[in-house]
Amino acid sequence: MNKILVTGANGQLGSEIRELSKNAKADFFFDILDITNQDVLKSFIETNKIDIIINCAAYTAVDKAEEDELLADKVNHQAIKYLAELSKQNDIKLIHISTDYVFDGENCKPYKEDDKTNPITVYGKTKLKGEKALQEVAPKNSIIIRTSWVYSSFGNNFVKSMLRYGREKDELRVVYDQVGTPTYARDLAKMILDTMAKIKNDEVEIYHYSNEGVLSWYDFSKEIMKMAGIECEITPIESFEYPTPASRPHFGVLNKSKIKKEFGIKIPFWKDSLSECLIKMGERK
Repeated sequence: MNKILVTGANGQLGSEIRELSKNAKADFFFDILDITNQDVLKSFIETNKIDIIINCAAYTAVDKAEEDELLADKVNHQAIKYLAELSKQNDIKLIHISTDYVFDGENCKPYKEDDKTNPITVYGKTKLKGEKALQEVAPKNSIIIRTSWVYSSFGNNFVKSMLRYGREKDELRVVYDQVGTPTYARDLAKMILDTMAKIKNDEVEIYHYSNEGVLSWYDFSKEIMKMAGIECEITPIESFEYPTPASRPHFGVLNKSKIKKEFGIKIPFWKDSLSECLIKMGERK
């Protein structure tokens, strides 16, 4: 029976994996580990004889990262190197979660795994450094999954914020010139659990995963309000009208052909997944 360590266990993805893994034929460890502490990681992994690591841990505060680059780099880059080295030393399968922010958002068609990276934020730069560190150490049976716009019934996320603000305000201003695809963390968690046994590669492979479809944050907000039955006017604005410390990529759509072909999976449409999440939260009208 496989022993699986899920880092970032209290986050959105980690929480979904925890809930879905209840009937899985494996021993899961959801301990809250400091992945930046190499000694702690080494001791835990070797003591518990871990077979698979699903690394959901990350510094994801995109705006705060602009002022806290050292911590973001420690979590998103240096810790990944530690995980990669321990995985290689102990013959552990490593599944690492990354982001569409490794791209600059200047594309006009969905990003493929081998497209040129060019992050424009500290968050994106540190995540890319983590990817490269993993590739340089190159433990066997390890993959990187880039995803985007993650939300869940767990934790803090865009969907929950819109539900809260929609009930508090008569109008919300939401950008329409940033385009991508939401990812329901439960769908990503299920895909990982269903496919991890099929992972077998000598070199580190990169895959893209999000729900199907393309939309803006404005479109997403409108659908959230519609499904939840909230009366709130959503006004479309341009990014410059809502300045943030970190610039967001204007285009973050990911091409998912590779993961669908190699693992034979079908990916749900974003509206269907949003509806499922809102029903789970008791918010669907």
